[in-house]
Amino acid sequence: MIGFDLNLLLLYIVTVTVMIALPGPVMILVVSAGLSGGPRRALSTIAGTNAASLLLIALSALMVQGLLAIDEAYFNGIKLLGALYIGYVGWGLLRAVPFEGRPQSGGGVGGFGKGFMVAIANPKDIIFFASFFPQFIGIMPQPALSLVVLTLLWVALDFATLMVMFQLVRRLLRPVLQRALLRCSGVLLIVVALVGVAFAGRALWTTSG
Repeated sequence: MIGFDLNLLLLYIVTVTVMIALPGPVMILVVSAGLSGGPRRALSTIAGTNAASLLLIALSALMVQGLLAIDEAYFNGIKLLGALYIGYVGWGLLRAVPFEGRPQSGGGVGGFGKGFMVAIANPKDIIFFASFFPQFIGIMPQPALSLVVLTLLWVALDFATLMVMFQLVRRLLRPVLQRALLRCSGVLLIVVALVGVAFAGRALWTTSG
């Protein structure tokens, strides 16, 4: 029987669930997509965020094995572009939400592509997979098997947590409050983008100097 560290496994599950449930660009986008386009739109957006997560996990595994090293200036440049894209998504969300009636459905909010781009540019995910994720590689004696288990758990927890949060918001909030939440979400994404641009820009200025 293959042994595993149960305490480390439970810590990973709790940590990932809390991290996903905390408000951030990905959570905001998924809930907004679901409110404007329904559960199918939310699932499509989550699929995009999961695809980005799998790419970040692969990069993290290469970094742990010493097969990949990312230049700090290049990394900060990626974060800057990501912050700008998050701001673009926030602005698009504000434009898609009317002050009366239902939000516009369709391609304006969420979807696989937007989910992927927001997740790949999300500083929270980048930091987690680059630094915190490798701490759980010892969950099993074989690192490769640990990586498979951690990845499958991430996908399952990501889909489950994001869908639960969307369903809670949809069932607990009346339409008028849903519109208000969508507008607030757009503003919050823009604020997150501005903060991200400021930090990434300062980091780029420091490294270039």
